[in-house]
Amino acid sequence: MHRRIIVPSALAASLLLAIPASAADFTPGAPGIGDSYYPASGNGGYDVSHYDLRLTYQPATDLLEGTATILATARQNLSRFNLDLALRVSEVRVNGRPAAFATSGAHELEVTPAAPLEKNKAVSIVVRYAGKPSEVKIDGWSGWARTPDGGVAAQEPDSAVWWFPSNDHPLDKATFDVSVAVPDGTQAISNGVLQSQSSRLGWTRFNWRSNKPQATYLATLAVGKFDITTDRTANGLPVLNAYSKDLGDNDGAARASIERSAEVAEWLESVYGPYPFNALGGYVPNVTSGYALETQTRPFYSPRQFANGANVSVVVHELAHQWYGDSVSVADWKDIWINEGFARYSQWLWSEKEGEGSARELAAYVYASRAADDPFWTVKPGDPGPDDQFHAAVYDRGALALQALRAEIGDRDFFAVLKGWPQRFAYGNARVADFVRYAEQVSHKPLAGLFDTWLYQPSKPSAPVWASASAASAARGTGAGPVAPKSWKKIAATDSVHETGKPRAH
Repeated sequence: MHRRIIVPSALAASLLLAIPASAADFTPGAPGIGDSYYPASGNGGYDVSHYDLRLTYQPATDLLEGTATILATARQNLSRFNLDLALRVSEVRVNGRPAAFATSGAHELEVTPAAPLEKNKAVSIVVRYAGKPSEVKIDGWSGWARTPDGGVAAQEPDSAVWWFPSNDHPLDKATFDVSVAVPDGTQAISNGVLQSQSSRLGWTRFNWRSNKPQATYLATLAVGKFDITTDRTANGLPVLNAYSKDLGDNDGAARASIERSAEVAEWLESVYGPYPFNALGGYVPNVTSGYALETQTRPFYSPRQFANGANVSVVVHELAHQWYGDSVSVADWKDIWINEGFARYSQWLWSEKEGEGSARELAAYVYASRAADDPFWTVKPGDPGPDDQFHAAVYDRGALALQALRAEIGDRDFFAVLKGWPQRFAYGNARVADFVRYAEQVSHKPLAGLFDTWLYQPSKPSAPVWASASAASAARGTGAGPVAPKSWKKIAATDSVHETGKPRAH
């Protein structure tokens, strides 16, 4: 006689989960996360939740030594996984046990744990490494800048591979603890809040914490001799700004701009909602480059951004990114418009607020200034391609798309979209298509055609009412041709704001 045993479905599921996976069920994680422009960026098979970086840096020799502890979760049964790092590795441990490792490509660190990693299980990874970041070139390009008194990591679309191992793509954001020991008399600047600092045997250690998810390219490190100012915003947010002690003639203009960061952030809150992070500020190291970058909570500014005097507009641009680009990050680098179009339009809104030219006047000027046969119009802000990722069209035509949206749905819905979007996707990732859908939901209007015209067609759109000859002439106060609004010179001075070097097709 045979007895039939019925197992409840919940118990059956748990029994299935308890069955060990066979070796055949474990496969390597992908060596790239699947980005359209940079297929080798990031990695598949796991998600990082936290980076703990304990570093020592010697400015005199550019020697960086580090131990990175990475907390992650396996998203598949993993036999092997990759990290992104271009420095020399001496040891890797996974879940406390020594792991085999090898390198491949420009920055791939292939890790084979002693035991395979089961899907949805927590993973701890420890990597010991060292090297001179300035000597590391990938396709002739470096994400590490040497300065007379130290070094700086602040680049886009990536800089992490020059100073810590990571899943190097905005899709995998994490919290950070960054602890850096440098010779006494030298400072180490990073993201977030300075938790503590202490000195011992000629070295000072600085401990920084970013407690909200942060993309790896937004992590920054600057070592040098800085003059540091601190303050608090009206609502108690800590503000820390740092200026290299050898900025020369640019020092005053840099301070006159960056010391207004708290004021700018408070105004941006009225446009985009509550500031999303635990700290605020900016830093200006003595680098020769000319760009600025929205490194999370503490934007990087090149001294050359202030070569012609104070420029609060660049501060507006980088702080606007804290909402558009940092809290809400791209899901794919082709979606760069949801970073740059909005940061540029924020500059136009600041101009409007300051009475130096309304966003409509600036849009009319930009539209009228570019002839129909200007190659500017062939770049598609919604998918510009890796070679044009930071083209002027992504910024200015991208901002024109927002002015077109504002005219189409009206100020009430437009500003509801601008404020609601960073809340809807806070600390996550999004695509251009997500923004289009969100704007349609808020405005109750079909907008796909409008966005297709302004973001994806390789030609100059027909003149809308706000950019017609009469409207543009009225905005300029003359019919004799385009005359720039008062704020334009300062806005245009930020055109190279993110030209960090030729993006690498990797």
